[in-house]
Formats: sequence, C-alpha cells, structure tokens
Amino acid sequence: MRKIVLAAAIAAGALSLAACSEQTEDATSEAADSAMADAQANMEAAGDAVDAAAAEATDAANDAAADVADLADDASAAATDAAQ
Repeated sequence: MRKIVLAAAIAAGALSLAACSEQTEDATSEAADSAMADAQANMEAAGDAVDAAAAEATDAANDAAADVADLADDASAAATDAAQ
C-alpha cells in the first residue's frame, strides 16, 4: 500500500513540475515577445528622432547658406560702390 501511495505522490509531483515548466516556458515566451515589441517601438522612436534632427539640420544649413549668399551680395555691392 505504501508503495502505491508513494508512486502516486511521485507521479503527482512529476506532473506538477511538468505543468510548472510549461507555464514558465509560456511566461518566458511572452516576456521575450514583449521585450521585442518594446525594442521595435524604441527603434521606431529613435528613427523618427533622427529624421526630425536631420530635417532641422537641413533647414539650418539652408538658412545659413542663404545668409552667406546675402552677405556676399552685400559685400559685392559695397565693393562696387567703393570702386566707383
């Protein structure tokens, strides 16, 4: 009788470990999926930030180039006036 009870207890323990292991595997899989989604969202946000920074840099460079062109025109006009 003791052997049957002991065997049943061992079998129940093995089944509970198997179920626990499956739950752990599911939880690990869900955590990995969540981490992947977070990483993807962070990469998209970083990409958007880089795009915005590049657009701002382009605008600033265009503004600076226009300012230099205006100053060159002013200097050229002043040189022409001084030469006359």
